[in-house]
Amino acid sequence: MIVSVVSDKGGVGKTMTAVHLAAYLQGLAPTLLLDGDDVHNAIAWSKCGEGFPYKVAPFEQAAKLAANYKHIVIDVGQRPGSAGLEAAADGCDLLVVPTTLGGQATNGLGQTVRALQAIGADFRVLLAAVPQYKAKEAAALRNLLTESHAPVFDGEIPRLEVFQKAETAGCIVSQVKDPAADRAWESYVKIGRQLTSMGILYASPVKDTAVRA
Repeated sequence: MIVSVVSDKGGVGKTMTAVHLAAYLQGLAPTLLLDGDDVHNAIAWSKCGEGFPYKVAPFEQAAKLAANYKHIVIDVGQRPGSAGLEAAADGCDLLVVPTTLGGQATNGLGQTVRALQAIGADFRVLLAAVPQYKAKEAAALRNLLTESHAPVFDGEIPRLEVFQKAETAGCIVSQVKDPAADRAWESYVKIGRQLTSMGILYASPVKDTAVRA
């Protein structure tokens, strides 16, 4: 399976999503994370600590490495443009489009969704970094996406400080000693399980304690 994580705007949890979806998929089968961002945020994150439990490499090494892995997650560079979106869609099984709430993020999401719909891409929107006090705004955006015939994951990734702790420590959020770590990790496990339920994955379920979607 090849999953590309893409966004037309920075600061929406793109790399965070790529890093943690790769961690979930690694629990199913060997997984490769390809960092296609110009500043290589995922690679830099992995080098802050002992590294991730899967292989991380620049996108330029895809041809050399891809055959050795069952699953591949691509952290697509920021603001790929129409041609970049089409290329990303053609090169993967599913595009995951993370977004935050309100302002420029929502406006940018609308443009991205319309562009992906125009080329008939297989994609799904992920609401990320959602504060608990903005539950109503998240529900409103979810309804708007549904009315626009844009597929959206069931559930959101909460805004939690533990994600920043994981990045600083150079590890996956589940490896951080913090009371919120389990909640943070389980939010991504739920998204990973939805990939499984879509029939894209064919592997044994990952071992974890999250509630099944």
